Amino acid sequence: MTIDAAVPSRRARRGTGAITLHEVARLAGVAPITASRALNKPEQVSEEVRRKVAEAVQRTGYVPNRLAGSLASSRSRLVAAVVPTIAGPVFLETVQALTESLAAEGYQLMLGQSGYVDSREDALLEAIIGRRPDGIVLTGIVHSAQGRRRLLSAGIPVVETWDLTPTPIDMLVGFSHDEVGRAVVQHLRAKGHRRLAIVSGDDERAQRRNRGFIAAASAARLPKVRIVEVPAPTTLRSGRIALNDLLMQTSPPDAVFCSSDLLALGVLTEAQARGLSVPDDLAVMGFGDLQFAADLQPALTTVRIDGTAIGRQAARFIVDRAEGRAVAQRVVDIGFSIVERDSV
Repeated sequence: MTIDAAVPSRRARRGTGAITLHEVARLAGVAPITASRALNKPEQVSEEVRRKVAEAVQRTGYVPNRLAGSLASSRSRLVAAVVPTIAGPVFLETVQALTESLAAEGYQLMLGQSGYVDSREDALLEAIIGRRPDGIVLTGIVHSAQGRRRLLSAGIPVVETWDLTPTPIDMLVGFSHDEVGRAVVQHLRAKGHRRLAIVSGDDERAQRRNRGFIAAASAARLPKVRIVEVPAPTTLRSGRIALNDLLMQTSPPDAVFCSSDLLALGVLTEAQARGLSVPDDLAVMGFGDLQFAADLQPALTTVRIDGTAIGRQAARFIVDRAEGRAVAQRVVDIGFSIVERDSV
């Protein structure tokens, strides 16, 4: 058996066995400092050197140790984001905008899922903070006391999203869930509906929308609001089951507000299976304005949240702080809108 002398032997490596910059430099026939410049400051070396180093990287599968570089610069160029789930599409628009906006500035996004029940946020934060990213983007404003202490003491820029409070940990971009609930009641009342119901996930943000909804209905002296809660993340099936529960009650509702468009799709499906006319027999309203909402029959009236604007603003916050620029306005309320279609 022969060994190609041009390719470094794994036996020569120590520790983890990973290919080192020295081995890449040796294969390219340049000094290690030259190889480093070719990878990190390519404008400082010739095109021929860049080509040789690129070929050596391609042959060896070398991945630069960004941590070593970040120790010198105090920057990792990594941003961590935590969302409850990516199983449901409501947060995907924000994640996509965050990814693209950070990439345009030379930063990469790491994504973690905390879940809804028995949230893993504290464990994720411990792992994230230990890796010293340039910023952390969180979903919501409700965190454990331990998690909040860690974030405050870490000295890492933090952006909370998809919520609103005058007292964020650091920076915030979102909207008021309470105001969403109140605005939905006003919209349904204007359409002549009085017997209102809620089909909702059991997560904290949905429950705050519910409280705003109930307060507005009570202030308008409407009949008591009926509520059916289902586990988050919500599904089409849970929407069907929830409407079945509501229709079993005395004095069934004439309008249902759902905490997600997926739930609303389930409610619409169950209503049609029972021969109910939407919106004549039952009005249905969703939350999220997902892509399918406009294509349903009838098209779904829903609450639109500009997830792209949330992601872009969160990225701007992080990059400004990482680059040492002052952030004058640390709380941005992007608001919401009601998209009126045919289901109400």
